[in-house]
Amino acid sequence: MVIQHIDGIFYRMKVPSDLSFLHKYGAVFKVFDDQDSGNICFGIENGATRYFIKFAGAETAEYNGTTRIAIERLKATVPVYEALRHKNLIKLISAEEINNGFAVIFEWTNAVCMGKQYPESRLKFMSLPIEKRMNVFNDILAFHLHVAKLGYVAIDFYDGSIMYDFDKNETVICDIDFYQKQPVTNGIGRMWGSSRFMSPEEFLVGSGIDEITNVFLMGATAFALLGGELDRSISKWAGGTRLHPVALKAVSDRREDRFRSLAEFASAWKTSTL
Repeated sequence: MVIQHIDGIFYRMKVPSDLSFLHKYGAVFKVFDDQDSGNICFGIENGATRYFIKFAGAETAEYNGTTRIAIERLKATVPVYEALRHKNLIKLISAEEINNGFAVIFEWTNAVCMGKQYPESRLKFMSLPIEKRMNVFNDILAFHLHVAKLGYVAIDFYDGSIMYDFDKNETVICDIDFYQKQPVTNGIGRMWGSSRFMSPEEFLVGSGIDEITNVFLMGATAFALLGGELDRSISKWAGGTRLHPVALKAVSDRREDRFRSLAEFASAWKTSTL
């Protein structure tokens, strides 16, 4: 482990790495060095414009794989972000091979992450009025209806993928790197993701991963934003008594007990919200 710095910002790497190529984009004002994906991420400023840049090709502090695999995975994300463009998805600008690696450039957002790895912003988010948290959930659901309509399935979506701009009251979704075009089969056993958001089939080799899987995901997300997360009792639920059974049905362990599509879930959710 080594400590390096660029533009006065310190960050960790597994081995010394020359990242001065970043000055092509501007000056670094923030570094995200705690990723276990093999990527290291930067906030970069060029005049009045800010960018969020993911880079693979250097040996990062928390990653145990090869840089080659990290680069391949990052390259594979570009068509996903292009195909799934949406008003609530972080905006892809461009991507390129650089410095023996690969960089993906996004628009910067002032939204902050509500994942458990960021306790301060998470606490602030969970202190929002229930109406605002409900709006965030509705934005997430709308995005995943869009994902399903385009024939994709969400993989590795969790609270760390949810960002919120407190000044603009806007939801921003990030880190959809593992979303895939259907059909998808679980070929590895435990798939990528947080177990708090994962359906039983995401742990079972040979299982189909599809829209019904994502119904579970939306139910788990509802409990994360509006309830007690894994404690799915009504006593921990802040979303109203009519919505609780809708969310509970979505997270049924048995696929046949869930809603048959995200559209069906969304319809029941909307009806019970009125």
